Amino acid sequence: MSGKKKETYVYGSLKERFTVEWKIFVLAFVFILIADNIGQIKIPVGKGMFILFPIFYAIILGVLSGPQVLKVVDSRHVKAASRLVVVGICPFIAKLGITAGANIDTILQSGPVLLLHGFGNLLGPLLALPVAILLGMKRESIGACHSINREYHMALINNIYGPDSAEARGSLSIYIVGGMVGTIYFGLMASVVGMTGLFHPQALGLASGVGAGIMMASSSASLCAIYPEWADTISAMASVGETIAGITGMYITMFIAIPMTDKLYKFLEPKLGKMALKNKKMEESV
Repeated sequence: MSGKKKETYVYGSLKERFTVEWKIFVLAFVFILIADNIGQIKIPVGKGMFILFPIFYAIILGVLSGPQVLKVVDSRHVKAASRLVVVGICPFIAKLGITAGANIDTILQSGPVLLLHGFGNLLGPLLALPVAILLGMKRESIGACHSINREYHMALINNIYGPDSAEARGSLSIYIVGGMVGTIYFGLMASVVGMTGLFHPQALGLASGVGAGIMMASSSASLCAIYPEWADTISAMASVGETIAGITGMYITMFIAIPMTDKLYKFLEPKLGKMALKNKKMEESV
């Protein structure tokens, strides 16, 4: 039996926490200042554009300061910081909960398009989960693939499976990757789809609101650059879609997406897990 003491990151007082984890808070403050001063960077792509948001720079700075790169912080700090993520987003989660409860009438009175809007996110788990399993992910894939993994999705996963669970690690990883890559991807995707002319600008604007503010801003900015005469309508529909996604998304994720992804994992993993990339590498090394 190992005599190594397990880190709990539980402290007797706030002073004790700051004494141990002060470097995390100092770095976070410095990264916020740097990222905020850089601001948004807009890069034209064809008729559209994609936008780099401050969260992108903050995440890059965090990665560079990690134990695998510049080693400004060690693995102990990384584990401690991961437990602070949910604490940091609690005010936002509380706001979403209040908004959802206060706008039940709005949801019920909305047209069928707005009500069905949130169900579009259920296509994500169906497409992403098989790929994640084939790449060698285990139960982390449930947290990673059940949604686009923004704040309230993470809160639900942490509440259902626990903050130290494999599912929570998967959700957190996609939250970070989404902040770095998602904004760029959404801007490029909106430009490509918008330039095809297959969809009405109003529909594209509504589709931009998926429950992630920075992704909505990136996507709608690209669409406004392609359809300047529809800019006001696109912005308005994106805001409506974002609001509805934030309200209905919590319920869809809680009652449909997470249970569906969990059951789908139990069905697919025994079949696809045998063909997983990780397993193939292990067999080749034997």
